Amino acid sequence: MANTNLSSFIWSVADLLRGDYKQSDYGKVILPFTVLRRLDCVLEPTKAAVLAEKEKREKAGVNPEPFLLKKTGTFFYNTSPLDLKTLMGDQDHIAENLRKYMEGFSPAVRDIFERFEFHTQIDRLDKARLLYLVTEKFTNVDLHPKVVSNAEMGQVFEELIRRFAELSNETAGEHFTPREVIRLMVNLLFVEDGDVLSKPGVVRTIYDPTAGTGGMLSVADEHLKEHNPQASLVMHGQELNPESYAICKADMLIKEQDIGNIVFGNTLSADGLFGKRFDYMLSNPPFGVEWKKIEKEIRKEAEDKGFDGRFGPGLPRVSDGSLLFLLHLISKMRAAKDGGSRFGIVLNGSPLFTGGAGSGESEIRRYVLENDLVEAIIGLPTDMFYNTGISTYVWIVSNRKPAARKGKLQLIDASAFWQKMRKSLGSKRKELSPAHIEDITRLFGNFVEETRDGVPISRIFRNEDFGYRTITVERPQRDEHGNVLLGAKGKGKGKPVPDANLRDTENVPLNEDVKTYFKREVLPHAPDAWIDHEKTKVGYEIPFNRHFYVFKPPRPLSEIDAELKGVTDRILTMIGELSK
Repeated sequence: MANTNLSSFIWSVADLLRGDYKQSDYGKVILPFTVLRRLDCVLEPTKAAVLAEKEKREKAGVNPEPFLLKKTGTFFYNTSPLDLKTLMGDQDHIAENLRKYMEGFSPAVRDIFERFEFHTQIDRLDKARLLYLVTEKFTNVDLHPKVVSNAEMGQVFEELIRRFAELSNETAGEHFTPREVIRLMVNLLFVEDGDVLSKPGVVRTIYDPTAGTGGMLSVADEHLKEHNPQASLVMHGQELNPESYAICKADMLIKEQDIGNIVFGNTLSADGLFGKRFDYMLSNPPFGVEWKKIEKEIRKEAEDKGFDGRFGPGLPRVSDGSLLFLLHLISKMRAAKDGGSRFGIVLNGSPLFTGGAGSGESEIRRYVLENDLVEAIIGLPTDMFYNTGISTYVWIVSNRKPAARKGKLQLIDASAFWQKMRKSLGSKRKELSPAHIEDITRLFGNFVEETRDGVPISRIFRNEDFGYRTITVERPQRDEHGNVLLGAKGKGKGKPVPDANLRDTENVPLNEDVKTYFKREVLPHAPDAWIDHEKTKVGYEIPFNRHFYVFKPPRPLSEIDAELKGVTDRILTMIGELSK
């Protein structure tokens, strides 16, 4: 059975649920049951051996777990004598027996079903007299690995996740990044490492701190396997939403990944993979979400640990935590001497320019640019995500830049690279075609400036081009006769007293001499002004759109007059015809 047919066949269980379940809740039954049936099929050939091994080891007073895992040859086991086929033989006790069967799974698998709140669904289906029918329907689907490979099963499960996400549209965006955006990010991560990744048996690690249902990890895995079937990607992730976490962990289990690497909880306040470093990382953190709930823990880490923790460079304002994820990922990079790391993160526009010199945001930008960590920032089209239509940007960050990129930052404006979707999904009305993805990847990989139809789409800057100094310009207080007042004591003795009402600030580009700037821009207008150097601050901002703005001169007046005359003449003709 082809993958789409298989997922459609599984989804047809929805026909049984109609009326008793809302559409947006179908997935709460279908996803855990799919996982259950797959595990049931995977364990079937070793069932008898596992039960015998359990008895033998328990008799010897030994913890049977490592021996049971060895028998199953996978990352999980079940010690119950029951399976789905045997449950079918006792219709009257289906709920009780299903619970007993579930209890026999290894702890990591039980955790998945607990986060799915599967026990609630068992009760609900039992009350609606649907439990036996639903279990029977799944028991008749053959999901044995000989029939459906891990890769195919992964695709089937992802198709089910997608259907579920589309039906529960109001929250889909929180846990779901569009596939083509992930494909683009994965391309950008891997494009410079083609030589290494094509070697037989190569193993690399990847991590997503906001893993959702595991889409980013899965696409990265698929991409690598397409290019090199002998390569393997060890996946790691953390997720805060219990249902998304369960789906992600189940997806990894189906793909025979070690699910111990997928952890539950808030990545920022409780890093579940503390001290681990990764080769590649991907993240689409929530846009513009405040971090008030975890403010205490974050501030404590920043104050106590400084640069030994994650938040040494600075903290953004409490209303938007996305830059905290950027800092978290930087802390997870392997040291450059150990091979380094590269990661991609999707952010909204605010991290590019919010906050003046000395603010938390500016200090974070300063840290990443002065440490030469940003390879490129790619502006995506609007209306790309399910839950927001705003402009978004992909940052590619690395501590192992190729020689040509050192000291430089590439900006790519891909806001015009889109096609209209046949059917909108929530706020998502546009998508990237495979050709668009290829084009953006090529622009990034070639690392050259490019203009099309007179419009720049790829520009390359030096890191310091985004830096500036905010200088404080003072002017003297004067008495009623216009004489300058001088200080009478302390440091200011004999010096002009600054007038707070006339105080002003100027932003001077880092690569320009402050004195020269001051002489040219300030003194001609205020000859009595001076700079208070003690108040000077360094800031960084990335005014993305300004660098791609193309001035279009207004049309000549004669052309506009001629157009207006034409319109007036037409109106007069029409009035004339009406009055005939």
